[in-house]
Amino acid sequence: MKTKKLHDWNLSYSQARDCQKALASKVRFTPLKKPPELIAGIDCAFSKDGKKIIAAVVVLKLPDFALIETASAVRKVTFPYIPGLLSFREAPVCIAAVEKLKSKPDVFIIDGQGIAHPRRLGIATHLGLFFDKPTIGCAKSRLIGVYEEPGLQKSAHALLKDKRNTRSTQFETIGAVLRTRTNVKPVFVSVGNKCLLKDAIKITLACAVKYRLPEPARLAHQFVSKLKLNI
Repeated sequence: MKTKKLHDWNLSYSQARDCQKALASKVRFTPLKKPPELIAGIDCAFSKDGKKIIAAVVVLKLPDFALIETASAVRKVTFPYIPGLLSFREAPVCIAAVEKLKSKPDVFIIDGQGIAHPRRLGIATHLGLFFDKPTIGCAKSRLIGVYEEPGLQKSAHALLKDKRNTRSTQFETIGAVLRTRTNVKPVFVSVGNKCLLKDAIKITLACAVKYRLPEPARLAHQFVSKLKLNI
């Protein structure tokens, strides 16, 4: 699968922040034109010595979640751990893995944040712009925002909100806190690119058939966990 090249990755801390602010204005909030057929999950892991990062992508076909293909990539870690800038550490290897795909997924579910990010550019959004595809951020924990605890039943959700900027008193919706299984901790869902929050919620729920994580992301996590044992 071909991807866009939006910028170089050899950036300083301040350049990376400026890059996020510039790219955030390019995010498209558009409804999905049709139900997705191929859905991909992406996850990353680090080698035992922490010097390499591995990315795994798993492509499934709905409605039976048949496995279509997998791909992976390994890269040296070149960007330090800086909260809020994790995509500059992980996105390059994710892109390398996706570029190996023969299929063209309709939607990507990514373990991480979409616009639920201080500068509205988490890894799911960053990758969504490179892929020029609908992407969904599905994180296991909150990065920013306030919310009320959703109901305990599957499909219950509450809106995740954050102030528009540091000088504002107005809040905007940046995602949803979604219960994918009854009486199980929720996940934090947000738009990555080229979809709406209602699309992201619907697809995440449709893919969460037995477990807390949607199946594409869960299988990508399993895949990358196996890969890192030998790296």
